[in-house]
Amino acid sequence: MANQVEADKRPLSPHLQVWKFHPTMLTSILQRITGVGNALGLVLLVGWLFAIASGSEVFECFDVFFTSIFGKIILFGFTVSIMFHWSQGIRFLFWDMGKGFSPKIANIWSYVTLAFALIGAVVIWVLAGLVPGLTV
Repeated sequence: MANQVEADKRPLSPHLQVWKFHPTMLTSILQRITGVGNALGLVLLVGWLFAIASGSEVFECFDVFFTSIFGKIILFGFTVSIMFHWSQGIRFLFWDMGKGFSPKIANIWSYVTLAFALIGAVVIWVLAGLVPGLTV
């Protein structure tokens, strides 16, 4: 019985019902998701390189897939994922220097990394000529 009384006095672990959702939580979750996405994207990239080395018939299968709407969505998502992961890496460098830890600044940088990922991916696609009608 004494053990039960002691157990009731222990603090509860925080969980989503206790914490209010905020931008740094989102970027933390997205950092992990984009890490997995980048690994899967690299598998596709290596497959594409093997297809190039294997000959025109195999490469044509990859080309048909990646020039389709679905393939372009995957490639654009991969570009956004790389840009987000990169911008988060820069943010972590500042954190390693002890800067940007206040909640207000951390939330601002969360929005900046999200915007940088999307805008950066669009800029890359426009500069590469992958967006029809938008060439520089």
